[in-house]
Amino acid sequence: MTTEPRSRRAAVPWLAALGIAALVALVLGVAATRQRIADNESAQVLKVLRELLPGGSFDNRPDRDRVLVASPELLGSEQPQPAYRARRDGELTAVVLSAIARDGYLGPIHLLVALTPAGQVLAVRVTAHQETPALGGQVAASDSGWMRQFEGRSLDDPPAGRWTLRREGGDFDQLTGATVTSRAVVTAVRNAAEFLRTHPEQLMDAPAAGPVP
Repeated sequence: MTTEPRSRRAAVPWLAALGIAALVALVLGVAATRQRIADNESAQVLKVLRELLPGGSFDNRPDRDRVLVASPELLGSEQPQPAYRARRDGELTAVVLSAIARDGYLGPIHLLVALTPAGQVLAVRVTAHQETPALGGQVAASDSGWMRQFEGRSLDDPPAGRWTLRREGGDFDQLTGATVTSRAVVTAVRNAAEFLRTHPEQLMDAPAAGPVP
């Protein structure tokens, strides 16, 4: 009966150890990559939130003080969406809701709607859309003049019957040649304010879900 050479038998544990070390390095590398991606996404979210919220209005990290909420009727999604909470000296100063206008002209329009705890709109930003490039440039620009018409508005200003386009008897201008898109955004902003008014416990009292996973 032949026996395995001693040198080969001695090499087996070393090969196994090298294999384990390579596997550990791979796992650690994947974990580090995921963490970098999460950190980058969190930093991007924080950048947008800082653009939406008034300077000096918060001293926390709203991207980490977030809760997950869902409302197909008011926020446009059955899947939980993040809502970010801004605080100053521990007091809630603003909530930024993720909302989806499902009835855009070419598809859903994703929004961030910043509101005071009393329900006054601070700012609105389109974060994703499927509209034409020309139209998308008007609604998605960070300095969109059309979007600024929502600032300072609330469910009581204007009253419910006037949360629509001027051509339909409401208080809001529309983008030229984009009635459907304009109406969808106006409705989505109003619905976000309605969610804040009707679900305060989900937004103000729920424990934070933590940073972007």
